[in-house]
Amino acid sequence: MTSPATRQAVDVATAGQLACLLEVSAPKPGNVSPFASFRDTTYEDFLASAAAIGPALAGAGQRSLGATIRAAAEATARWAPSNTNLGLVLLLAPLARAQLRPGQHPLRARLAATLAETTVADARDAYVAIRSVAPAGLGRVSEQDVAAPPTATLRDAMVLARDRDAIAREYASDFETTFAIGAPGLHGALSDGLAWREAVVEVYLALLAASPDTHIARKLGAEAAVTVQRRARAVVDAGGVRTTAGRDAIAALDRELRDEANTLNPGATADLTGAAIYVVLLEGGWRGRP
Repeated sequence: MTSPATRQAVDVATAGQLACLLEVSAPKPGNVSPFASFRDTTYEDFLASAAAIGPALAGAGQRSLGATIRAAAEATARWAPSNTNLGLVLLLAPLARAQLRPGQHPLRARLAATLAETTVADARDAYVAIRSVAPAGLGRVSEQDVAAPPTATLRDAMVLARDRDAIAREYASDFETTFAIGAPGLHGALSDGLAWREAVVEVYLALLAASPDTHIARKLGAEAAVTVQRRARAVVDAGGVRTTAGRDAIAALDRELRDEANTLNPGATADLTGAAIYVVLLEGGWRGRP
């Protein structure tokens, strides 16, 4: 007979896989979807990546956070030819570990405790995962650069990077964007009767309109990221997925964000969207949706 702890671990892993599938299956402007691939990455690569990380998330309560991140990255590498999910893994792993913590505190409180107890060893494993996929535009920094062995905890290393990286900002703020914008927005969209694909696109646009995408900023600079942010805000103002004008604006934005090298891909915002989906699923938003 399967124990309650085992069932919970399986549910946490399934929710993580489902979050990845829902995120990539929504036609978010500038991203891979069932209707659009990148030169080196297809929709099917993302499906394989979603399946691959399940075992790592299932074990998040039994291993360290850094080990979970590293295990998920290594599993992805066996199935995907390029970096499909590093940012998303960095966000999902602490949420999975938090969900599997004992006690009845709200998820965000458990997440805060999870992040507060990270170690230098966690940073070391996370750095190995990051180096293994060599994300575009990573560059070099003077403190706690991923090319060198870390001397700070994973949380403290992320705090140092918070101004230049959206995932690091989440670690530094106990996932403020996810819990204040992403998850509430998704809850609201689903409560209004939007289908999952539409709801995910709506939340993605809200997140993109709220902050310049740091993935774009790393590759092309802050001005390009702000320009995309303003375009997303205009799409939201036009009604987004809920109006004809908004849907036309979404299609136009998608065309603007696509080039041969995918330099305008708002990848950090897509990762934040996936984290919001995961939170909603962990909080019962699949079977409990209106």
